Amino acid sequence: MPENHVRRGAAEQTGHGAAEARRAPGGATVLPLRGDIDLLTVPALAERLDALTACPSPDLVLDLRPVDFIDCAGLGVLCRARNRTLARRGRLRLVADSPCFLRMLRVTGLSGVFEVHRQLPAACR
Repeated sequence: MPENHVRRGAAEQTGHGAAEARRAPGGATVLPLRGDIDLLTVPALAERLDALTACPSPDLVLDLRPVDFIDCAGLGVLCRARNRTLARRGRLRLVADSPCFLRMLRVTGLSGVFEVHRQLPAACR
C-alpha cells in the first residue's frame, strides 16, 4: 500500500464520530458503516457495537451499503452483534445491496441467520 494511501475503515468511521448512530422514526438505532470492515478495523467497530447492544432489547440497523470490503473478521463482528442482540431479546437488521456481500452470506451459510434488507426504510419497520 503506498505510504500516502489513506485507509478508510468502518471502525474509523464509527469510532471517531464520522458516521454517528441515529434514531429512525420507528425507534431503531441506525448505524451507517463505510470503507473496509476487516482485521484492522474490527476492534474499534466491535467496541462500538458492544456499546449499542448492551441495553435490554436493542433495536439496531447496520447500513452496510457504503462498505467497500468485508472479510471473515468483519463477518465475525456482525455475528457477535447478532448474538448479543438476540441474547438481550432485541433485533438486528442489515441493509445491504452488494452482490458480493450477499453471496458471501450465502456461501458461509449466514444468509438465513441475518435479517437482510436492500433498502433502509424497509429495515427500519
